[in-house]
Amino acid sequence: MEGVLYKWTNYLSGWQPRWFVLVGGTLSYYDSQEDAWKGCKGSIKMSVCEIQVHSSDNTRVDLIIPGEQYFYLKAINAAERQKWLVALGTAKACLTDNRTKKEKELHENTEALKTKMSELRLYCDLLLQQVHKIKESSPPAASVSDADVEQENIETGTLVKSTCGTFLKTLEECMQIASKTFNSELLPQTPPSSPPVAAIKPDKVKHSNPSSHSITERKKELNNNCRSKAPFEKLSPEEQEKQSELEKPSEAGTPATDSMRGESSVNVEHTDWEECDDTPAGGSVVKLEGQSEAVSTEEPQAGCSEEKDCDTLQQGVQQQDEEENVDTFFSTMGHRFSDIELEDGSGIPTEPFLESCYAIVPVLDKLGPTVFAPVKIDFVGNIKKINQKYISDPENFTTLQKIVLYEVETNMAQVRNSATEALLWLKRGLKFLKEFLAEVNNGEKNIYAALNNAYGKTLRQYHGWVVRGVFALALRAAPSYEGFAAALVSNEGDQRKAGFSKGMHRDLDVYLPAMENQLAILDAMYEEYSLESDEVV
Repeated sequence: MEGVLYKWTNYLSGWQPRWFVLVGGTLSYYDSQEDAWKGCKGSIKMSVCEIQVHSSDNTRVDLIIPGEQYFYLKAINAAERQKWLVALGTAKACLTDNRTKKEKELHENTEALKTKMSELRLYCDLLLQQVHKIKESSPPAASVSDADVEQENIETGTLVKSTCGTFLKTLEECMQIASKTFNSELLPQTPPSSPPVAAIKPDKVKHSNPSSHSITERKKELNNNCRSKAPFEKLSPEEQEKQSELEKPSEAGTPATDSMRGESSVNVEHTDWEECDDTPAGGSVVKLEGQSEAVSTEEPQAGCSEEKDCDTLQQGVQQQDEEENVDTFFSTMGHRFSDIELEDGSGIPTEPFLESCYAIVPVLDKLGPTVFAPVKIDFVGNIKKINQKYISDPENFTTLQKIVLYEVETNMAQVRNSATEALLWLKRGLKFLKEFLAEVNNGEKNIYAALNNAYGKTLRQYHGWVVRGVFALALRAAPSYEGFAAALVSNEGDQRKAGFSKGMHRDLDVYLPAMENQLAILDAMYEEYSLESDEVV
């Protein structure tokens, strides 16, 4: 359905006529029917909004998404409003009734999982009570026969066995339901918003380096070696020889060691730091990946010769602790350009790209939430314009290229406030941030200088003297390097660790090339279709 409705704009303009079109469960509006080719001014999805009929005005209807969107509308007359109410209500009802089978299964499985979890809690409490009763049971009296005691034990054991079996069976059913329910294919796909909401992703597993265990484990191992020094030295030579034989890995290979070799490789290497000064020259360190180290020697091992050796080793461990990796803003952000998978080698997916753009916005806050507020507003505004175009037809606008090509074919690419124009300014803003981060990654410690150089390379040529002045004030209010670094760490004080600089290089060396590659793809497309503009704002 389509037609004219009056929309409340503001207290100055009041009610203004707009051309509304209801298609595919989305209500979009335009300045007029003749200007529809320029693109919609806004839209609202019927599946998530509330339809409210005004209590006193028989021509008014309100469409509301609580806390997000408000459309206050008036029809020409009561009869026209009734037509719109029927069309809007039908669209909303169809969208509600036509939930996919997977969404229904998700709801049903979630309810079933809740029921099974309640059963699990019940069986767990029952099992604990039975075990507690067995522990507190008093010894049988002398008058009670052995047969009665045996019969009571059998009944108790049967009861506990039955409870355990039921508990394990229910637990297995929970696991099956959870595995089916939380399959990534069943998760609802939502368009990006501000802030973006994305499907749950599995946590990234960081594989530990088998050649270097955690600092805490090495400290414990070191302390244990030092504490065990005296008792070992008190052993007789014969006992020491037996102890050494026990610590040697078997050359023949027992079934246990054979199974271990099938799962993990054995690396023979020297330790990074010596545990004892008097380790025999012929000794070697045999290290099983994922297990602790054992020293195999032909002579009995002696402990640390002096207490100062342990102090030296502890200092070395502390130094290594300071140099451990530090998580930065770029390693913990939810969406990264480096995580985007291009379609057919160059197609940039719209939703992941916009989510990654939202994710980098906090960098502007870290530079100064007040002085960089105008830059942030413009940046986010361009993201929302592209997102508005995307949600109008998410099936056909899966990539940024498809959005731009559609507007090129419909002669809308050069229209003010089009998605193509928004993407043009968005990629310019991204280039500014990329150049700034590249300056920091290359060792520039003066944040003002890094920002100024990035601005001169990217945005300055498109700004008039007024905007340049605003930017100049914002740049002069830039924080110090220490203040900026403190805003980029997850834990307070991490920026002072030796591993912070290494962590920044590690993360930016992955993040920036991916960002640059996608911007280069957009540049090539804009150049191919002559969409670049030298207009100064």
